[in-house]
Amino acid sequence: MNGFTAPTIEYGLIAPFLIVVTAAVLGVLIEAMAPRKSRYLLQFVVSLLGLGTALVVTLTSVADKVSSAPRGAGGIVAVMGSLAIDGPTVFIWGLLLTLGILGLLLFAERGLESGVTGFAGQASALPGTEAERVASAQGLEHTETFPLLLIAVSGMMLFPAANDLLTLFVALEVFSLPLYLLSGLARRRRLLSQEAALKYFLLGAFASGFLVYGIALTYGFAGSMGYAEIASAISNRVDGHGLLVGGMGLIAVSLLFKIGAAPFHSWTPDVYQGAPTAVTGFMAAATKVAAFGALLRIFYVAFGGARWEWIPLFTVIAILTMLVGSVMALTQTDVKRLLAYSSIAHAGFLLVGFLGARELGGDAVNDVNPVQAVLFYLVTYGFMTMAAFAIVTLVRDSRGETTHLSSWSGLGKESPVVAGIFAFLLLAMAGLPLTSGFMGKFAVFSAAYRGGAGVAVVAAVLISIVAAFFYMRLIVIMFFADRVGDGPSVASPSWMTTAVIAVGTAMTLILGLVPGPLLDMLGRIAAFIR
Repeated sequence: MNGFTAPTIEYGLIAPFLIVVTAAVLGVLIEAMAPRKSRYLLQFVVSLLGLGTALVVTLTSVADKVSSAPRGAGGIVAVMGSLAIDGPTVFIWGLLLTLGILGLLLFAERGLESGVTGFAGQASALPGTEAERVASAQGLEHTETFPLLLIAVSGMMLFPAANDLLTLFVALEVFSLPLYLLSGLARRRRLLSQEAALKYFLLGAFASGFLVYGIALTYGFAGSMGYAEIASAISNRVDGHGLLVGGMGLIAVSLLFKIGAAPFHSWTPDVYQGAPTAVTGFMAAATKVAAFGALLRIFYVAFGGARWEWIPLFTVIAILTMLVGSVMALTQTDVKRLLAYSSIAHAGFLLVGFLGARELGGDAVNDVNPVQAVLFYLVTYGFMTMAAFAIVTLVRDSRGETTHLSSWSGLGKESPVVAGIFAFLLLAMAGLPLTSGFMGKFAVFSAAYRGGAGVAVVAAVLISIVAAFFYMRLIVIMFFADRVGDGPSVASPSWMTTAVIAVGTAMTLILGLVPGPLLDMLGRIAAFIR
């Protein structure tokens, strides 16, 4: 055909994404063809090999190709301009794949539920019916959760690498839909889990609608969906200001929903509480990494020239998010809801680092410092969160996993090691010295202060004092409160959950004591391609 140009796809650069997708497809085929008894082992092996291979390829082949890019290019634009493979992309891919492996270990844990995973045996069975009792008696379990996890990871990898608005939207839907399904598959408290999934789905659909409308307005302004073209239009066009502001605002709403920022946070406590705890841990850590990666790229690259339009908005949202998360956490009586509001507060602290864009001057956006700070904070938050939710799966009462604060009374006497590790992670979340949480907050506060966001930094420091109270409250309950009834018990996990706790705790300690190497590396690679 005359005028037809064959698409060019740099398979070597997107190999990690393709490996994860291939593993997900194999997982679907396993569900369709393999005997039920062998599916668990096959799914686990395929998923682990897929994520592990993708991680190795990311840290070797892709990282070498990006570092070998022409000096000054910053990275490589791939797949006909739809993906930007640069330093932040490679780092975020490595972090997402690592968190995906830790999430996989939590998904595959069988030692806490009488030899089956923590997912419903038959999701189509109504809670409390004979079909559910039969599925439970037969020890059925959903192994479709493994390919769903892989599909979610693949979408998360695309999200921060997207270099145009259409790819951004596709990536959002690819990783959101599996999370909606996974949230409703808890083996225990099925009604609460299904309610969480429904709320997440409905509110997520509205957020996607905001994104599509924002994309339409931005396209109307720039005449293109590419980030570079949008940035060029902002620099060169003198009219259409209303379309630009409307588009930025609606796109911001969708991304702020995904990170759980106020006032778009209402889904977070309900979904975190109702979803299977393994899903909650993975979602809390990985979704924030992917969403903040996308937020940084689109607002620093595409909308960087209009930063004086959106910085006041994000300043208000950052302060509001920190305040809502910290104050509401004070009133919680459920551990998972408390950690949910803690996650909201952390989103606010991350947004403070994002405000370091104030220092960007001229036509070029020098984003090294704020990007470096936010990426470091995402690493610290991701590992401590995965470890914290892994510990939540261990605490039990006579009915199974328990998350009410009263049920955690006396945990320090029942299991000093588990309570001690959890207390250490809570102190890291509070930002105490000698933990990664302190270094993460120091990094984002420093970047924001250098960028002129002094008001947000002062508010963040004051709110951090409030946030420390609800973490200390839970520590006091574990170590100094009397047991309620028979008190809590701690299940003995397999090596899988133990590995998640060990890795998360070790990273929290190491990055608190020796943060320099990671910060230095991020300083070298944290520059977006334009």
